[in-house]
Amino acid sequence: MAVCTCPPRVFTSSQPGPRPRLAGRVDATAPFHGLSSLIFRFPPNFVRQLSTKARRNCSNIGVAQIVAASWSNNNSNSGIPAAPSATAVDAAATAAIPVDPAKLSAGGDEVVFENDVQLEALPDLKEASFLSSDGSLAIHAGERLGRGIVTDAITTPVVNTSAYFFKKTADLIDFKEKRAISFEYGRYGNPTTVVVEEKISALEGAESTMILASGMCASTVMLMALVPAGGHIVTTTDCYRKTRIFIETILPKMGITATIIDPADVKALESALNEHKVSLFFTESPTNPFLRCVDIKLVSELCHKKGALVCIDGTFATPLNQKALALGADLVVHSATKYIGGHNDVLAGCISGSLKLVSEIRTLHHILGGALNPNAAYLIIRGMKTLHLRVQQQNSTASRMAKILEAHPKVARVYYPGLPSHPEHQLAKRQMTGFGGVVSFEIDGDLMTTIKFVDALRIPYIAPSFGGCESIVDQPAIMSYWDLSQSERITYGIKDNLVRFSFGVEDFEDLKTDILQALETI
Repeated sequence: MAVCTCPPRVFTSSQPGPRPRLAGRVDATAPFHGLSSLIFRFPPNFVRQLSTKARRNCSNIGVAQIVAASWSNNNSNSGIPAAPSATAVDAAATAAIPVDPAKLSAGGDEVVFENDVQLEALPDLKEASFLSSDGSLAIHAGERLGRGIVTDAITTPVVNTSAYFFKKTADLIDFKEKRAISFEYGRYGNPTTVVVEEKISALEGAESTMILASGMCASTVMLMALVPAGGHIVTTTDCYRKTRIFIETILPKMGITATIIDPADVKALESALNEHKVSLFFTESPTNPFLRCVDIKLVSELCHKKGALVCIDGTFATPLNQKALALGADLVVHSATKYIGGHNDVLAGCISGSLKLVSEIRTLHHILGGALNPNAAYLIIRGMKTLHLRVQQQNSTASRMAKILEAHPKVARVYYPGLPSHPEHQLAKRQMTGFGGVVSFEIDGDLMTTIKFVDALRIPYIAPSFGGCESIVDQPAIMSYWDLSQSERITYGIKDNLVRFSFGVEDFEDLKTDILQALETI
């Protein structure tokens, strides 16, 4: 620690101009670039001596946090033993230049620092000589002249920046002529988001992954990037409604048409491939909300023979329960908002596949925007640490509850790929290692009876999402299709008594008790 004894100075809580300088640790092997990792040394009664106004003013420069920490005062001066963790640092400081805490006093709104450490007194600051004011230092210290890269932190740093600088014009030219690498601009990439992309690539067995601002952003950018104007796609009847709306209302404006087939109708897929120049087959597997499954291996073989790409939305499966790329798909999309994030606190989407295809999509993404905020990326990184634990619990709870619901007299039908009654149960067993945490079922009753059941539940939230730690329930007829008439909803298979239940990680017995008591109310 470098400490310098300077003439006493008095600072009031409202005094403009320079603030008191601090004693700081200095790495003798590296140039000093700022006032990071600084330590205040105060007597034990300093907090009591500071007035409220002065304490508030000091908090602006981080004093409050330091004062609240363990003291590292000289034993002989303070009469209080130094904290063990601070003893070595304290000894080094006092050995250099003794600091008498007793000479530091406070009164009213004034704090007297008799041992003020001035910026000029700190070593190796010649590089910062062009910064003459605290304002400039507050902006640039520790950053403009270079910063340390955190390599030993357990957690990934969040890099909040909108752009990336070049040290000199020659470096910029090297980048533009592809002799150097840079994100250049925040929309084009971020070190924190790269960590998420690499994690998902590892789980999916993909060459490349691109993270975006939402699942719908991922789906729409992928469709626009890979399907040419006037092209044709094939998709399935059961899917997220906003995806269907985009395919049916937005893509036609680009001259793109679609054939919509049942998820299990292979003959309809073959017909579409023979009758049209199909660019892409895009489907969820399992689908939303009936959890239908597509034979990924078979449809990939059929599509590839005709030169069509295959993209699977694996959100309901997660990368743990299903490896779509290994089964033959070219791309896999996820709403990372759901299981991957897993805490109902972040929006994100991702696309994984070959470097060639993902790069093609990335080019359009850089134009359209929809970049993920690095803080959101950090939340996904944090969430993925427990992905396998959460999915394992959700798989187990959903599977056990699906069997209980199917046997209950007040439940008309259950949709879950883990049940033998599911139309694609055998297929799901072949291409999935777990069946997911969502169960859809129909109550034996009408709209109002189903509403009564949903409202009687105590644990799940009524909300339009799934895959998080908290259980969530909704009636698709109301949550997603309420703007349509009952007869229009039926065309999509959405009955008034349909319930979609996303199991969280709560205790199984608690969830079972809650669902059974809610069924008893109808």
